[in-house]
Amino acid sequence: MEKKNKVTMSDIAREAGVSQATVSLILNNSRSVKLSEETRQRVFNTALSLGYKKMPAPHNDNGQEEIALLINAMPGYDPFVDALSEAREAAWRQNTLLTVYDYGDDAELAVRIISQLNQRRCVGIIIASPVTQAIDFSPFVNQTALPVVLLNVYDRTYPLLPTFLPDDRANALQITRHLIDQGATRIAHIMGDNWMEACEKRLEGYREALTQAGMTPDDRLVQATNWSLNETYRATLQLMDQPEPPDAIFCSSDWMTIGCYQALTELHLRIPQDILIAGYDDQRIADQMTPKLTSVQLPYNELGRMAVEYLCSGEDAATRVIMAGKLKVRASTAAI
Repeated sequence: MEKKNKVTMSDIAREAGVSQATVSLILNNSRSVKLSEETRQRVFNTALSLGYKKMPAPHNDNGQEEIALLINAMPGYDPFVDALSEAREAAWRQNTLLTVYDYGDDAELAVRIISQLNQRRCVGIIIASPVTQAIDFSPFVNQTALPVVLLNVYDRTYPLLPTFLPDDRANALQITRHLIDQGATRIAHIMGDNWMEACEKRLEGYREALTQAGMTPDDRLVQATNWSLNETYRATLQLMDQPEPPDAIFCSSDWMTIGCYQALTELHLRIPQDILIAGYDDQRIADQMTPKLTSVQLPYNELGRMAVEYLCSGEDAATRVIMAGKLKVRASTAAI
């Protein structure tokens, strides 16, 4: 079958008789350079006739509506930044601006922000957190007639609230399954704080994968920590000091694996020759560690985009999206 060529800005420029830079400015609705309306229309018509797939919505010169994203803390690590970036891009494609407010987990401040948003051209509100967690939505009830969605947070008391979450259980299951497929028979799990439901879901996924493979979960191979490197370092030493130490360790975040690597280096154990290591959330450090770390990429790009598109489409149906991420296999679990 002949492969269909992808239409590029160069194709549009050649057909319309303008430069590629001109095409880029017009298709991105830039007004930074003065171009005639005839040129703009010719480029748009050419793009449409060639079947260009990335046509943006026209942006109003007199200002856009906005979508407000209220976050309870600005992310101090990489993955959730992807949700913000994709939400911003999705909003702009919908001729809408995304504004981000850090309310510092202060409900009173969030209510004041919402009160201001009620007086503006706001399409809707996204309440979010960089950490998957339960929140108390009750302070926000009856504070606005604007549609509200939750991103990476949830409140089971309000099941009709549109909610977009990563699937911690499924993600942990696929990581553990991968370690089993690589030949590991004693897989340890180093958790974060065990009071966090996200950690409990990861523990559930880990145990379910073992059970499905005919392995009996062993509580001696599970260590709870406070997410810190020191705690992970200590937990790793305790695991490796057992009469039957693990041949693989699944850590509840990529950050934690730094402490795990340190402990194994001190014990003169090689990764992956002597023990397999996997992380969680595919932070940028995963690709910079030695050896590079196998992890699961959380679907924050997709969730951020869907939250914005839900508001822009004017949907009013109860929606709960729980999405699994993508396993990124690297050298820390490579078969030898």
